[in-house]
Amino acid sequence: MTGLAARMSLTETLELSILMPCLNEAETLAVCIDKAQDYLRRSGIAGEVLIADNGSTDGSQEIAEEHGARVVAVAEKGYGSALIGGIEAARGSYVIMGDADDSYDFSALDGFVERLRAGDELVMGNRFRGGIEPGAMPPLHKYLGNPVLSWIGRTLFRSPIKDFHCGLRGFNRQSMLALHLQTTGMEFASEMVVKSTLGGSRVSEVPTTLKKDGRSRPPHLRSWRDGWRHLRFLLIFSPRWLFLIPGSLAFLIGFLGTVLLAFGPVVVGEVGFTYSSQIYLAALAVVGYQAFLFALLTKIYAQHEGFRIPRSRNFERLERRISLESGAIVGVVLFLIGLGIALSQLIGWAAGGYGALEAGATIRVAIPSALLMMLGAQTVMGGMFLGVLSVGLKRR
Repeated sequence: MTGLAARMSLTETLELSILMPCLNEAETLAVCIDKAQDYLRRSGIAGEVLIADNGSTDGSQEIAEEHGARVVAVAEKGYGSALIGGIEAARGSYVIMGDADDSYDFSALDGFVERLRAGDELVMGNRFRGGIEPGAMPPLHKYLGNPVLSWIGRTLFRSPIKDFHCGLRGFNRQSMLALHLQTTGMEFASEMVVKSTLGGSRVSEVPTTLKKDGRSRPPHLRSWRDGWRHLRFLLIFSPRWLFLIPGSLAFLIGFLGTVLLAFGPVVVGEVGFTYSSQIYLAALAVVGYQAFLFALLTKIYAQHEGFRIPRSRNFERLERRISLESGAIVGVVLFLIGLGIALSQLIGWAAGGYGALEAGATIRVAIPSALLMMLGAQTVMGGMFLGVLSVGLKRR
């Protein structure tokens, strides 16, 4: 039997791969592997323990092999990179992944296997339902980081998952490979949940206990840095609700209000709106327009880079029409209109001998003029940034 045929045979006969990413986990790796091996023996499941080593220098590789695990070396650094390499190398139809720090019990995986056999494509552990032992999770993560990021994920993507960042999770290997996961860092945990949800995969949760890890050194996780990476990923995947819709509303309110007040003060009931209101409305229009451009460019970038985010026909039609050239044309037109208004004011002032001007009338016209020039400049720069993205695509 050739090597390829042997590998194909193993892939067909193994049901489960228990995957652990590893970077210098010599203190706890052996006990994690032993628990996983014990589970496979006790359950009678045909499986393997797979260590995705990310460049350990403490002898973790030798420990893994001594305890019967298979080791695959992953050169590219990062939590996500290690797991992607491990998933690609796994021989099981199902994969259950978990950290090699002894914070999860690899001898208690029945709930995951049951749901995977029932057809679920992603089964997440839920530490808040299963229990978090004292000292197992920092208060910042327990009461702020994980709940807030999980709530954002559920809200933006209508996901049923309530613990987005549990490190113990199981999935159908082929279904996961079909999602083309790409992130290399800790945000990989969010990418897996988001893409599974958006792709229509069957997802579920099982209670999972988290205990204090057995390492004497600090964890690889960096709270603020990795928390931001998770949040950044969620924003890239959902620019519509966070930026596009609020930005569009802010722009319309600000722009229409600025133009309306250019014709004179507006009184609503006992409240009057005049110059100061017009200035703030113009600022609102600028911020709203910036948010609109950010959402548009972010979505284009995400799709060009292969992130599978929801598409709409309206957006696809808009994307076909916008380019560096069209952005430059629209931006220049807006800028010239604003500049024309400013020049007309200057000409009128010169015609009056550069004398004193009526402040109210001058300000009411100057604000829309400045607003149009700012919007024009923003549009030109947005078109140029889109051009940069296109150059990158051609280069690849």
